Amino acid sequence: MRVAPGTRRRALLAGALVLPLTLLAPAAVLLVPLAVVLTVWFSRDPSRTAPREGFVSPADGRVSVLREEDHGGETRVRVGVFMNVTDVHVNRAPAPGTVESVEHTPGRHLPAFTKESDRNERVDVDCGDYEVSLIAGAVARRIHPLVAPGTDLDRGDRIGHITFGSRADVLFPPGVSLADVRVERGQKVRAGETVLADD
Repeated sequence: MRVAPGTRRRALLAGALVLPLTLLAPAAVLLVPLAVVLTVWFSRDPSRTAPREGFVSPADGRVSVLREEDHGGETRVRVGVFMNVTDVHVNRAPAPGTVESVEHTPGRHLPAFTKESDRNERVDVDCGDYEVSLIAGAVARRIHPLVAPGTDLDRGDRIGHITFGSRADVLFPPGVSLADVRVERGQKVRAGETVLADD
């Protein structure tokens, strides 16, 4: 099973609990293998086959945001996908493009399915025509971008990983309208495969 980068280190940290637990709470040592297995499972990175056209979902989960917003004087459409703790947390590029910038913004850690989560910690990946925002949730504390400025992306390529529950948004190009969106709020989607909007 393929896993996200950094999983081995996190699994080793979970396994390192054996020694202190042996000294402090011997019965709790039995939970260490479960912690290691869960660490790997939360970081799973299954293969996906992207369609040839359209903007695909950046995340597994349910559509929690679907709106028009003003962005520098232009009306643009945003679709956000809420990732539950049981969803895959590897994020993917919605469309081909070249990364222009990767910007980390500190913030709060409110539940990622609420409107207030717009103020949460985030990493914005600007690909020129479109942007992807990886937003931390109430449990998620680490956003791991896998791309840098200058990275060329194809539809469905891996761009990041967020530990535990969180949200991934796509800010579409100005030419994409709500009429082009092919999903509804609450709909279940898969990263790299479900088409969110026509391109």
